[in-house]
Amino acid sequence: MLRQLAFAAVLACGPLMAAAQTGVQQPIKNPVLGTDTVHGCYSSKGSLDDGRTIEFNSQGECNKVCRDQLKKAVAATYANTCFCGDEYPNSSSLVAPNKCNEPCPGFGPHACGGLNTFTVYNTGFRVSVGESQADTTSSAAPTTVTSAAPVTSTSTTPSSTPQNNAPSGPPTVAIAVGVVVGILAIAGVAGGVFFFMRRKRNTEIEEEHRRNAAVNAFISGGKPPGSSDGMSMSDSRLDPVIANRRMSDGSIADNQDYSRRILRVTNA
Repeated sequence: MLRQLAFAAVLACGPLMAAAQTGVQQPIKNPVLGTDTVHGCYSSKGSLDDGRTIEFNSQGECNKVCRDQLKKAVAATYANTCFCGDEYPNSSSLVAPNKCNEPCPGFGPHACGGLNTFTVYNTGFRVSVGESQADTTSSAAPTTVTSAAPVTSTSTTPSSTPQNNAPSGPPTVAIAVGVVVGILAIAGVAGGVFFFMRRKRNTEIEEEHRRNAAVNAFISGGKPPGSSDGMSMSDSRLDPVIANRRMSDGSIADNQDYSRRILRVTNA
């Protein structure tokens, strides 16, 4: 009977002794407002920063700093270092729980991360929390390999392909407009020259016509231009009938009155 009781005591103390020697990652729980819960074991701390060294670090102490002092929704422990932030690490860095096996300095049965791993918590400050888009490695885990860089570099290469297929032909619209404007300009100049020569020719014809008319009028006995209506000054004492006839009487005395009719012999 005593042997059976001793064996049962050994079996009951075995898990406690194992837990005291090696930290155990606590199971993942749904977030509860005002209470810190474990969110998982991650190979990266993501965007969590504000790292602080706590001598007796534990789940409760780290969450108290992040929730009460810094007003952050997420916490992570790595040995005696506590990290805080507002986003979970990317889900691609979630690893098996047994990877977080480092005993917390302030409470040995619980794990505070492990070899290049972090125990992540929800502090209870906010229940709905998103995760970071890009993994961020910490200084405590310099050997962590990130494979996202080659993917992002290759995804940007297709953007330059459409630029090489852009048409580089001459601006046909500009050429057509230039041709039309040039034709209109040439037509305008030609029309101006035509009307100028026609007006000049008409002016020359009119001037020549006026010269010919003056010459013909002079030849036919008319008075040249500039005379006063073809009438000459005559003495009022002369008889108008006699004045228009060709006489050969000799000289006419100025002291005689020729206004009365006098019978004279003339050569008709």
